[in-house]
Amino acid sequence: MSFDYSPKVLQLRARLSAFMERHIYPNEERFHAEVEANRRAGNAWVPTLVIEELKREARAAELWNLFLPESAHGAGLSNLEYAPLCEIMGRAFWSPEVFNCSAPDTGNMEVLARYGSAQQQERWLAPLLDGSMRSCFAMTEPAVASSDATNIASSIVRDGEHYVINGRKWWSSGGNDPRCQLFIFMGKSDPDNASRHLQQSMLIVPRDTPGVDVVRHLPVFGYDDAPHGHAEIVFENVRVPVSNILLGEGRGFEIAQGRLGPGRIHHCMRLIGLAERALEQMCRRTLGRVAFGKSVAEQGVTLERIAQARILIDQTRFLVLNAAHLMDTVGNKVAAREIAMIKVAAPNMACQVIDWAIQAQGGGGMSDPFLAPAYSVARSLRIADGPDEVHRNQIGKMELAKYKGGPRAHA
Repeated sequence: MSFDYSPKVLQLRARLSAFMERHIYPNEERFHAEVEANRRAGNAWVPTLVIEELKREARAAELWNLFLPESAHGAGLSNLEYAPLCEIMGRAFWSPEVFNCSAPDTGNMEVLARYGSAQQQERWLAPLLDGSMRSCFAMTEPAVASSDATNIASSIVRDGEHYVINGRKWWSSGGNDPRCQLFIFMGKSDPDNASRHLQQSMLIVPRDTPGVDVVRHLPVFGYDDAPHGHAEIVFENVRVPVSNILLGEGRGFEIAQGRLGPGRIHHCMRLIGLAERALEQMCRRTLGRVAFGKSVAEQGVTLERIAQARILIDQTRFLVLNAAHLMDTVGNKVAAREIAMIKVAAPNMACQVIDWAIQAQGGGGMSDPFLAPAYSVARSLRIADGPDEVHRNQIGKMELAKYKGGPRAHA
């Protein structure tokens, strides 16, 4: 099969790369300076002016909502077409928001576009697509192993024309952001259902609903990821109208599976961009440093790591493109194995490449303004959206299934 970029993608890729060179890279120091100034002033959770300014530039350049496949709201790109663009955005971990292509909003917009009613789309999807507000996905819980989504224990109880919600969520990305106006909340509405996959439902919960309490932010390796961040949230006797349910009672697990497939591949696409930039930084740094009479780049161990990084990145890119192709042609369910494979491969690849880049920097690598937070992002994605162990188990079971029908069943 061919993964050659179409003329449309080549044009978008060139425009996006030019935008990154003109607007993103030159403003990285400004972004970090704004966040740090807000932090010193006592509130890191203040939206940065630079991102809001660059959003207007991105819209004017028609580089907006590129992620939505087959949609009148976006560029109408397939997953395969979006992959090289998402990779470019991933080269700066804060840049996807500039193009309205950042998690968790992308996943939530896809949920609302696929499963939301006309009223829900008008009230919530339209402002998300416009970039005038942000959102949060409230699924993971501290009290249960949330890698098994059927473990979710937060309760959803029908009371007349309302649902009453109780539960505690954490690692709810974006929950600290003052622009976050809605949570998509997953809980159990029918805990006694014989099918473990029909016990859950998903609801739209406006942030200002009484009983919603954002308890704290959760740092990742010391980084608070402000002004986005990750929150622990308590929902105590939260009442929302019955009309806020998504798709219907008992459909929560189904929605979660539909949401997480594209979300996982987007993370993997961005990680490739992050790793590419780390490799570039390693090459430039080692060419300019001398140790034991020659450049660090000429040292055998460095050459080996540069070569291996190139191999790992390209291997992962082809795995991601293949998964994207299958998602487009046979659907997310049939592509489950390939999605699981990239979800293991991409974060591990990025962790290794970034680690080598840090090592090449020497002591400065541990506090480098790009490499240190990049490693934090890559390492966290070995857990987010399902840990490595869960995906490996899934891949292993699928592989074994080929051979359970007899010695020649795999044929």
